[in-house]
Amino acid sequence: MIANYHTHTPRCGHAAGTEREYVEAALRAGVRTLGFSDHTPYDYGVPYRNSRVRMAVEELPAYADAVRGLAAEYRDRLEILLGVEAEYYPRHFARLLELLRRSGVRYMILGQHFLGNEIGEPYCGRPTDDPAVLERYVSQSIEALQTGLFSYFAHPDLLGFTGGDDEYRRQMRRLCRAAKDGGVPLEINLLGIREGRSYPDERFWRIAAEEGNAVVIGCDAHRPEHLLDRESEEKALALAERLGLRLTERVRLREI
Repeated sequence: MIANYHTHTPRCGHAAGTEREYVEAALRAGVRTLGFSDHTPYDYGVPYRNSRVRMAVEELPAYADAVRGLAAEYRDRLEILLGVEAEYYPRHFARLLELLRRSGVRYMILGQHFLGNEIGEPYCGRPTDDPAVLERYVSQSIEALQTGLFSYFAHPDLLGFTGGDDEYRRQMRRLCRAAKDGGVPLEINLLGIREGRSYPDERFWRIAAEEGNAVVIGCDAHRPEHLLDRESEEKALALAERLGLRLTERVRLREI
């Protein structure tokens, strides 16, 4: 892996290690481009904080300063980029863009962890056999892709659908076609491999192979040592080779 755009920090409340430790691990791993994309803060317009899953709004300036400082310090050894992993919540999305632009965040990757607008909505990774939940996930993700603002789609197969395979294939084919039409790569997520989660879901990646989607491997590092996880990377590469997926090493970043 020469580029990883999916790297977290402790500000999200469920990661460990300093930004510098991630940078040093990336150098040891031979990475040439390291994108920090911690879980974005979200301004919901009402007092609400789910501190277990994202940084707070007031933490964003320090996050941006830390990443920019390291980018300047290591500029001769490593390209370091400032990004976020963001859900698409239509009601609050304009405020999010304003917040990120003020802080100089360069790119977003889409990680649709919740439906709707998060407050009172279910986590997308929870197993469900409800076709309506699957349809909502796909439709909201497509709407996000159509903004043209997301550089790639992290763990697009996050939704743990346990219902019929025909419905799963029909809906996820819609998603894959929308991503291809928008030129948005789909991510094989190494965290899912490391932790034995329900993703990567081979059903999804067979559809992506059939549709000819561009595919990127994302470390989803929550600890510095995750950037050195060759075993999970080899499993992702084996999946891509077995299914004939079209891998890309670098991603064209979309300015926000």
